[in-house]
Amino acid sequence: MARVTVEDCVEKIPSRFELVMLAAQRARKISSGGALTIDRDNDKNPVVALREIAAETVAVEDLKEELIRNNQRIIEMDDGEDVIDKMDGEDEWNALAAQSAAMDVPARDEEDDEDFDEMDETSLEDVAGGIPDEE
Repeated sequence: MARVTVEDCVEKIPSRFELVMLAAQRARKISSGGALTIDRDNDKNPVVALREIAAETVAVEDLKEELIRNNQRIIEMDDGEDVIDKMDGEDEWNALAAQSAAMDVPARDEEDDEDFDEMDETSLEDVAGGIPDEE
């Protein structure tokens, strides 16, 4: 059934790439709870989306606008300013970075390095209390 549906859709949208992108957009919208404009007939969401496009029950121009809007990273504002869309989790990352920067972490002194260099080198045997000889 999907093959016939695709052939019907190509008459409405000549570019197969654009057809796939728009049908995928519509299928995602159906998956997220969008209202169906035709009967499902036990079909999966991509087939339903293709059938809706073939039957012209959804506005193709609206699908194009939604697709563009969902893939945009820079959103132009009315006053001419561009706003860069933040990545997921970026706000939390910035909050953690600010929190760790606010913590007092003592800086290492050069004296500490000298004290470390002057320490006697101890062997593993001294620390472990000696390793018994194997016989």
